[in-house]
Amino acid sequence: MSTPKVAVLGGGVMGATVAAAVVAAGWQASEVTVAEPRPERRAELAERHGLATVASAAEAVRGAGVVVVAVKPNQVATVLEEVSRELADDVVVVTVAAGLPAAFYEQRLPSGTPLVRVMPNTPAVIGKGASAIAPGTHASAEHLDLAERLLGATGLVVRVAEKDLDAVTAVSGSGPAYVFYVIDAMAEAGVLLGLTRELATQLAVATVEGAAALVAETGEHPVVLRERVSSPGGTTVAALAELDSRGVRAGILAAAERCRDRSVELGSEATGGA
Repeated sequence: MSTPKVAVLGGGVMGATVAAAVVAAGWQASEVTVAEPRPERRAELAERHGLATVASAAEAVRGAGVVVVAVKPNQVATVLEEVSRELADDVVVVTVAAGLPAAFYEQRLPSGTPLVRVMPNTPAVIGKGASAIAPGTHASAEHLDLAERLLGATGLVVRVAEKDLDAVTAVSGSGPAYVFYVIDAMAEAGVLLGLTRELATQLAVATVEGAAALVAETGEHPVVLRERVSSPGGTTVAALAELDSRGVRAGILAAAERCRDRSVELGSEATGGA
């Protein structure tokens, strides 16, 4: 299976994560070049991952078969302007920048350039991420296959329509923050009830990790698993009733809807309301 040269534009956390994942997927480190303007960061990436690094995005994309855009959304237009004339005719562009629709890229890239949008999340840095990929106008199933290969080492990768990426943002893109919120609340509860903060945090983290693994490994619906630990008249039922009375479930649903709406707003703002 061919491994086209990969250029990653941006050496921040997500750019470095994607670059390392590409190497883990079978690419030679010499086939992956990261464009990063900060010299100290370039040195760190070269030392830690053995990657080729350059300061210029235009230099990085020369001869690349895949270009990964991993800069902040407000920097994307500038970067695309810099690299557009240097792109190979058969290049595939993959973007992990949040919020910008495919049309934003397609207006700035050479006509017909295949584009794949990715909505990753932060656990990708430890190989436990959840990423959704969506094709642009000119991307084929083969281009999606390539994107899946590139991202496979970051965790789960699923395919969705571009219209669903805002919903993905609300569930998995921002989802780790919801879980961190719950872990913090559980640990705080432990402190309130007399445990040390260190012990309460250990228990909260292990509980969330174990519960998620149980759902993943058994394939059973979370409601079924919840009912198995909810004895009639018992402690768990009492606790769940309190959560329901305080609207915790409704709050999570409302938070996800607001997150989705804000994702739509940001995309509209970035494209001038188009």
